[in-house]
Amino acid sequence: MAYYGNPQYASNAGDGNQFYGQTIYNNSTTSSQQQQPAYNAPSWQPTQQQPSAYPSQPIGASIFNPSVAGAFGNQAVQKMMMDQGQAFVLEGMAKIVPGLEVSMITLRAYFAVDNQYVLKKIKKVLFPFLSRTWSRQVKQYAGPDTPPLYELPTMDENAPDLYLPSMTLITYVLLCAICYGGAGQFSPEVIPDVTTKCFLTQLLEVLAIRVGFYMMQAPVAFLDLFSYTGYKYLGLCVNLLVGMMASQLEYGTKAYYVSFCWTATAAAYFMLKTMANNIPLETSRSGPKRELVVVVIAAAQLATIWFVGQTKFL
Repeated sequence: MAYYGNPQYASNAGDGNQFYGQTIYNNSTTSSQQQQPAYNAPSWQPTQQQPSAYPSQPIGASIFNPSVAGAFGNQAVQKMMMDQGQAFVLEGMAKIVPGLEVSMITLRAYFAVDNQYVLKKIKKVLFPFLSRTWSRQVKQYAGPDTPPLYELPTMDENAPDLYLPSMTLITYVLLCAICYGGAGQFSPEVIPDVTTKCFLTQLLEVLAIRVGFYMMQAPVAFLDLFSYTGYKYLGLCVNLLVGMMASQLEYGTKAYYVSFCWTATAAAYFMLKTMANNIPLETSRSGPKRELVVVVIAAAQLATIWFVGQTKFL
């Protein structure tokens, strides 16, 4: 039964929505909301922000945040400390110690090598008879009274380096230790004894060559001589390897001297051609002749290779 009068009777009907007038009002309100035009702008509602996959705090703060230090902070701090440590060693210590910075810059040029240069240099030292070019490449001429600036070893295979001499010296010392150990005669004194013998022999050789250049009044870098005289260790390594392999057939000493004849001759020829192209054609008239100095330096390679060789336990 529907009521058309006062709304007070709605409470007696059990539900206010059963009142006819109220029901019509609700239906009309609902239909009007459904028929709103599409172009009306919807009411603004705050949207929930999606969680980000990256930390919202800055990177600098995350380094010192214990929750993310293990994931990112440790690597960043370690890299920063390594960079600062390297900068301190290369720049700070070099400026603190007098002359260290200049020495590091000078040595850097002698270690500017790559694999291609090393392979070419090994071929040139062991097989110098196949080479046709021995002059160094000039990068820049400074002046008539100033020595020219030469190319680095990576650009010139005739440039001297200290990488190959130092590596072959270490290899030769280790091969001597293995040779002594194979004969049951190894002791901790073998390594320093062989190293000292090789280094002192080379130092005396370099000083003697330097005196000859001084008497001729020919300019030469001290480290260049160390480089040129250090290539003999490559031949010494080859000799000892051949002797150790042939010792299994009881021909170790004979095989060593056969290899010695080749490597010593190659080292002498290498030094002959190198010095002939590095000593100026015009030298002091009061000093020794240029040709004599070149021949003596080449012959010294035969003597030094024989002197520092190890054939005792082959």
